[in-house]
Amino acid sequence: MPLRLYNTLTQTKEPFQTVQPGKVGMYVCGPTVYSNSHVGHMVGPVIFDTIKRYLVYLGYDVTWVVNITDVDDKLIVQAAKDGVTVKDLADRVTEDYLHCLHQLGVDGIDHMPKATEHIAEIVEMTQALINKGFAYASSGDVYFDVTKAPEYGKLSHRDPEALQAGARIEPTAIKRNPGDFALWKGSKPGEPAWESPWGPGRPGWHIECSAMSMKLLGEHFDIHGGGLDLVFPHHENEVVQSESYSGKTFATYWLHNGLLTKAGKKISKSDPGTVILMSDLLRDHDPDTLRCLFLSSHYRRPIDYGPGRLDEISRGLEAFRSLFDRFERLTGTSFFTLEAPTRKSDEEKVASSIPEIDEHRTRFLEAMDDDFNTGGAFGELYELVRALNRFADTHKLETAADPEALAGYRAGVVVLKELTQILGLFLHPRVQPEATGDSLTPKLLELLVNLRARVRKEKNFALADDIRNQLAEMGVTLEDRPDGTGWKIS
Repeated sequence: MPLRLYNTLTQTKEPFQTVQPGKVGMYVCGPTVYSNSHVGHMVGPVIFDTIKRYLVYLGYDVTWVVNITDVDDKLIVQAAKDGVTVKDLADRVTEDYLHCLHQLGVDGIDHMPKATEHIAEIVEMTQALINKGFAYASSGDVYFDVTKAPEYGKLSHRDPEALQAGARIEPTAIKRNPGDFALWKGSKPGEPAWESPWGPGRPGWHIECSAMSMKLLGEHFDIHGGGLDLVFPHHENEVVQSESYSGKTFATYWLHNGLLTKAGKKISKSDPGTVILMSDLLRDHDPDTLRCLFLSSHYRRPIDYGPGRLDEISRGLEAFRSLFDRFERLTGTSFFTLEAPTRKSDEEKVASSIPEIDEHRTRFLEAMDDDFNTGGAFGELYELVRALNRFADTHKLETAADPEALAGYRAGVVVLKELTQILGLFLHPRVQPEATGDSLTPKLLELLVNLRARVRKEKNFALADDIRNQLAEMGVTLEDRPDGTGWKIS
């Protein structure tokens, strides 16, 4: 099945066709850096990082741009509260954002332009819109006249006459129409300012993304992405000003991810009761667990956050980690050092001798081809793990060294590696908590494991179960297998 994408613009799934054969330009709206990243800020980057990984796997040359809004009303207000400059605040918060991306394995961003570095392009575009009759200067500001664009509202599928001023569109007497939005804002004394034909000022929110995306990807590129909350007004205003400026289609496909919610409410900096800082979560949870939270359902659906949900995901991932341990035990090779294909064109190299493995691989790819359905793809990974364990059990790989069966098992695990790296999962071994580093801990656990083995041999199963259960409460998992009992700390 060829790759199909759900396009917000057309509200349908469409076959994927690129502007330039074999190349993909993708722009995703980044953060306004006035406070440290919360968990909701990481949803989009993880999703679009996975989308890029899959497009690269299919053979495309992908250029991915994520912008940084480093000048804005909210930045100015927060910097004044903190007693720092806007630049110092933006630099500090950007550093936190980049650290969170790194921890979550989001490493595919090619360009991360800042608004303040593209003032010249913004001024040029704003002047061109004035010259073409789509914008007007008023008291040091410049506004886009929405009545001059008949297609305004086509992305959000709203009647232009019914569109009301949205986020960051302030009603003012100097605008011709209530829905007109700012391309340029005159600066007040003490605020950051750049010279322009209309006096000192700074860019409006929407014009930044148009100018930077077209600078780096061209006037017509393939994918524009962001959160569902950006459809209106931000993306609606982006598309109308960009197409009015260039006379061309701005982005072919508009992809919008669902938002993260907590107790049914969107996680937002404007609602402090919902905010969970990403840096705090990364201290308490493995990055793979957090990445799975964002990928465990279809990207267009809302994601419900909660500690219970993270615990549930973490427990589920133990199935993979147990298989990694088993694989290393049987082959002497770490799963994390395995080399697996990074392109679908290499699929002949990973054909497994286990038909069930190939079936799950096919279903995984079919799910990804169906509008990047990571939830469905993730389900196939679990099925693949079960199939590998059944194969190992059936062929008694723990006790019998059948070279042919072991080679088939190894090939199946390579398929698992091939697919998990598409989702950006299990790229590195899990770092155990520092508290487990005490050299006495392994010796004590081995003592308890040996004690449990002795009482089991004496048929005191109640005591054996009690030892297992109490260790589980302390985060220690026991695994009984033919060659003995293993343990690991969750």
